[in-house]
Amino acid sequence: MLNLIRNVFTIGRRPGPRGFVAEWTITILIFLFATSTLVQAYVIPTGSMEGSLLVGDHVLVDKVAYADPGTLGKGLLPYREVRRGDIIVFRYPLDPQARYVKRVIGIPGDRIHLENQQVIRNGQRLIEPYTRHIARWPDRYRDNFPQAASPGLPARALDMLKLHQRNGEIVVPEGSLFAMGDNREDSADSRYWGFVPREDVIGKPLVVYWSYDAPSEELMDWNVRHLVDVGLHFFNKTRWERTLLLPRSQAAEVN
Repeated sequence: MLNLIRNVFTIGRRPGPRGFVAEWTITILIFLFATSTLVQAYVIPTGSMEGSLLVGDHVLVDKVAYADPGTLGKGLLPYREVRRGDIIVFRYPLDPQARYVKRVIGIPGDRIHLENQQVIRNGQRLIEPYTRHIARWPDRYRDNFPQAASPGLPARALDMLKLHQRNGEIVVPEGSLFAMGDNREDSADSRYWGFVPREDVIGKPLVVYWSYDAPSEELMDWNVRHLVDVGLHFFNKTRWERTLLLPRSQAAEVN
């Protein structure tokens, strides 16, 4: 695609040295625009989506999928609304500078609660083949949400429980999403910090372009230690089988 766009500027003439520089300047500008406006690189730093995305998966995030293109762009851009089962990247509600990735469990109007680790949505038990259940100890709030809430929860979560709980279920309000990690017992998600505002959704993971086996603290920021580790172990710690893996949006079946 970059070559096609470059050709618009060079067709019908043979570029000299100055034209060559201009051509590659245009290429670099297009690349920077595309990677910052259309897609964005993101690394998975925690195991909350394990089963679908691993710690150390480097993904490209599609920023166009859920971005409102306006009246003129609706027929041209692949925009659609967020659906149940979508994996989304969003600004963490407790720290907008941080980015989180979770799966959408509830959209506006949905009624959500858990019974013995299983999600009940709108009165129907969900069959979720993408989840993992590896906890060795019970937790009443985590496994039977929203029962037995702790007063130590963040204010956003307490507000959700106070304002949006009806008959033991959480009702997702307009402009909000209820999101959970696939690694269900090891995920800080909407149970613990409330709804995801719709406007904070950045996009969806498109593809894993590189997966590297490293601890979370090294993935959060490229430091000298991590650079040395990559230099020494690039080939044997790269998970080659995950290269070009496509993260799946998958709606749960109901029972």
